[in-house]
Amino acid sequence: MRRTKSLKIQFVWTIFLILVSTGFISGAMLLLLMKLGLIDSLSGYPIVRLVITLFSCVIIGTIISMVVSKRILKPINDLVEGTKEIAKGNFDIQVENAAMNNELSALIDSFNMMASELKNVDMVHNDFITNFSHEFNTPMVSIRGFAKQLDKPGLSDIQRQESIAIILEETERLSHLSANILLLSKLENQQQLTLKKTSFYLDEQLRMCLLLLQRLWEEKNIEWSLELTHLLIVADEELLTQLWLNLIKNAIKYSHHSGTISISCYMFGSDVKVIVQDKGIGMSDYERSHVFEKFYQGDASHQTMGNGLGLTIAARIVQLHNGKINVKSKEQEGATFITILPTA
Repeated sequence: MRRTKSLKIQFVWTIFLILVSTGFISGAMLLLLMKLGLIDSLSGYPIVRLVITLFSCVIIGTIISMVVSKRILKPINDLVEGTKEIAKGNFDIQVENAAMNNELSALIDSFNMMASELKNVDMVHNDFITNFSHEFNTPMVSIRGFAKQLDKPGLSDIQRQESIAIILEETERLSHLSANILLLSKLENQQQLTLKKTSFYLDEQLRMCLLLLQRLWEEKNIEWSLELTHLLIVADEELLTQLWLNLIKNAIKYSHHSGTISISCYMFGSDVKVIVQDKGIGMSDYERSHVFEKFYQGDASHQTMGNGLGLTIAARIVQLHNGKINVKSKEQEGATFITILPTA
């Protein structure tokens, strides 16, 4: 309400100043004409004097309005030009905010924010296409190459088994990629009312996830530090299992060999807080700001196994449960994923 009122006051105040300026300048000109004797010579023609007075007021008021409106309308004209550039697909544009602190200033700030977000979306879209093409093409190239290898005569049994193992691994990677894409598509189109909520103990679910991932963390000789409060919550158990699996697998993936991963869960007001912390390679500020985007991987070389969808799926699951997820990380200092969920 205060912003709307301020714009109205500014508009009324501008009109008032134009009228006062017009009257003052017109009066000054009439006094000058009277001193020169021009007005006195028309004393017998009151209509002519009135017409001259009104005409001078109109001319002076129009000139003042043109000067003032040029300054007032400049931010609006800049917004119009900026909108045209956005329509052309040029998102790298910002409008200078020279307006006073009112709705127009807020509109310019919103436009600049929109342009920045559209620029980010455009970059993410391009990265999505590039990363998806890379993720899909890499295993296909491997499968084709090792399939040709199997067709070579004189191939030893060891070489044949190695080729078969790589082909199976790459087909598993493709299968995992397609499954994650389908799951993400389902989650993005899923509404809260479709969640299959049941009551279950969160700490037991987290321990079960560790058992499911036992092979992965035993390969890296990971040690665990668990502080799990016995908590009963109401949520979609299947989706939360997927959430914890994704977060824990991510922690294992980027932990050093013989590293330590900490998991804790406890009441946080009326909500539940779950923290998954590793002491691994960590992330830069840029990586941290993009970590929940589709197909984004901090490892630009894509040498580590993954497809950049796990954390995107995790974030969507949290969103469906009206929760929050955040990450704190520094390079070579590990990463901490903090999830806050309502208990019911």
